[in-house]
Amino acid sequence: MKSGKETTHPKTIMNNPKQELPLQGVRVLELANVLAGPSVGMFLAELGAEVVKLENLETGGDVTRSWKLASESADSQISAYFSCANWGKKSIAIDITIADGLKLLYQLVEKTDIVLASYKPGDAEKLKTDFQTLSQYNPQLIYAQLTGYGRHNSRTGYDAIIQAESGFTYMNGEKDGKPVKMPVALMDLLAAHQLKEAILLALLHKWKTGKGQHIEVSLIQSAVSSLANQATNWLVGKTIPRRIGSDHPNIAPYGTIFTTADDKDIVIAVGTDRQFAALTEVLEFKELATDKRFSKNIARVAHRELLNGILRAAVAKKNRADLLAAFEKAQVPAGGVLNMQEVFEQSEVQEMLLSNKLDSLSSIDGVRTVAFRSSAYNCTESLEAPPNFATHTKDILQDWLNLSEVQIEQILIQKVAFCNGNNSK
Repeated sequence: MKSGKETTHPKTIMNNPKQELPLQGVRVLELANVLAGPSVGMFLAELGAEVVKLENLETGGDVTRSWKLASESADSQISAYFSCANWGKKSIAIDITIADGLKLLYQLVEKTDIVLASYKPGDAEKLKTDFQTLSQYNPQLIYAQLTGYGRHNSRTGYDAIIQAESGFTYMNGEKDGKPVKMPVALMDLLAAHQLKEAILLALLHKWKTGKGQHIEVSLIQSAVSSLANQATNWLVGKTIPRRIGSDHPNIAPYGTIFTTADDKDIVIAVGTDRQFAALTEVLEFKELATDKRFSKNIARVAHRELLNGILRAAVAKKNRADLLAAFEKAQVPAGGVLNMQEVFEQSEVQEMLLSNKLDSLSSIDGVRTVAFRSSAYNCTESLEAPPNFATHTKDILQDWLNLSEVQIEQILIQKVAFCNGNNSK
């Protein structure tokens, strides 16, 4: 689908038997860094869109290229962090702080369906890459913007800060311990999911009307929208959620961690009284199911510490594999607390893996962001590995703008753009 005055009606895509992915033909220009925006770009690439990541010529690209574990190669342009959100993309580098570079960007925007932006409020206007400016070059443009606190608050949105200011950090941790940040930038990912939904609606609107639009999603509102029962525990129950470790404030035993005889951890997630009765049978404590302190969920919540002590002693007598097998047979929700190696040994998880060659000597693995299946589309096709910095600059200038080799070489010589190595074709 090309932008500009031409609009591809959704029926053209849906009725095309050769169309394997729903967003084939859609062009995306990613002006975003780190995790939230890039994860949206990867999602769109998985659905078939052509996603071009415009990286900073002066700094060497997305900052996460340098966010490396001590075990990673210092020479690689593709860090483990960068690879989590940049599969299936093409990388170009243009200096948009100079007039000729900005002109190239505007020419690309004319050929673009979606722009992903994650500038701090006010920065896009200074760079002349804001919606009002870019939509003059493409009235059908969908401009999808991520901010920390909304377009009228200039604070930068860092995930760790958003976790703290949205209540997640305060609630997270052991009962007698300090607040703890979650080990994944979940606020970024929650905002990314909000933006994905908004983009798909904007595409539907564009296919119906031919009109583009400005979308804005903030990390703080995305976080608060995901507080679920913890928000209403305060708003309705007038109780401030506090740290209780892995326990659930409204259900018991739910989320509680127990250690088995072979020194392995399991989690139990009993949601009904029937499941609790089945749990007591497996653990050979049937009398608990009729004990007034434990027979009903509200009573179990009130006597949580006593109950957990009893269950902890019972679980400690059995090996993890045997106990989980017995729980499964009795339909008691439970599972092992797995490390990352164990996670990826599960057959269901294996289906989520991505693998591709970086060069003749090395390859890289990753995880899909698309976790749904569709009877209409195959969204599990392989993706190209995350790109090295600026490796597709020549390709995109040729394919999108029809520039000649001579024109491109002149652009590179003048340092308006940069291409890492030879033309990737």
